[in-house]
Amino acid sequence: MAELDERSRILLKTLIERYIADGQPIGSRALSKQSGLELSPATIRNVMSDLEEAGFISSPHTSAGRIPTSRGYRLFVDNLLTVQPMHKAQLLELKEQLQPDQPQRLISAASNLLSQLTHFAGVVVAPRREAIRIRQIEFVSLSDTRILLIIVTTRGDVQNRILLTQRKYSPSELVTAANYLNQQYAGLDFDDIRGRLKAELQQLHSDMSELMTAAVDVGSKAVEESSQYILSGETNLLDVEDLSSNMARLRELFKLFDQKTGLLQLLDVSNRAEGVQIFIGGESGLAPLDECSVITAPYEVDGQVVGSLGVIGPTRMAYERVIPIVDITARLLSSALSSNN
Repeated sequence: MAELDERSRILLKTLIERYIADGQPIGSRALSKQSGLELSPATIRNVMSDLEEAGFISSPHTSAGRIPTSRGYRLFVDNLLTVQPMHKAQLLELKEQLQPDQPQRLISAASNLLSQLTHFAGVVVAPRREAIRIRQIEFVSLSDTRILLIIVTTRGDVQNRILLTQRKYSPSELVTAANYLNQQYAGLDFDDIRGRLKAELQQLHSDMSELMTAAVDVGSKAVEESSQYILSGETNLLDVEDLSSNMARLRELFKLFDQKTGLLQLLDVSNRAEGVQIFIGGESGLAPLDECSVITAPYEVDGQVVGSLGVIGPTRMAYERVIPIVDITARLLSSALSSNN
């Protein structure tokens, strides 16, 4: 900020606010009218040139106007932004939906609310939980080599995954395999099941070994993923013009959502920070997010940070509106989980 005088700050703030609102490059004439400064278009063009040279704005090839860069957004968010209070209706909706309840339902509700209120993708990293134990496993044949694996946990969660097998299994074989797993391993977590199954496989019929091993490997991954984070409204990003215009980048973004690891590492940073964190463009260190901003905040149970939540959207977002939504959702989720504990 020290390198910018008051005039430059006002013009940059006006340009970014107009660009966020309209999505169109801003020219000197428009800035002259909207900034409230009595400056000639020539003077404004000089200031714009200086801001561009400093890396705060850039000129698209197709227009004489300017748009903010990630560096410009960063300065705007850190020093020029005036955060707006949440609308009463939004605040009431959050409070109603985030009452003390089952933790898993609260986390799902928070993710959905973040998405609904911002029209972007909402994400909540679930608290690390004790090992998830299995109540029941079922197999359903879909075709000769495709089998549906149904996992019911002792918490009542249900996970479905497709198994691809080397050969066809008859209905009686599928029932036999499911009965064996349920009778021998119900009440155990997948790590325990894997260890015991490996030791016992040689005693089983070899034709069933492939199916059972695949079920444990795929089931373990499914349960692990379900306990990591809940993502809601990612399809909203298909309606964001700034993102949908680059389908290759959008596919990379959805691939990132599927893989989860990279996004989890980014969100884990929030667990070690205080308050709202904002990652703009390349600051995330994840290439698929180069045209996105991620706004996160940690949440607590009884004063201990147990997870984080956030919103993923385009760099051109209404930060003054999204930041308080993320902040207040984290506070209300903390309160509801602590009351429920």
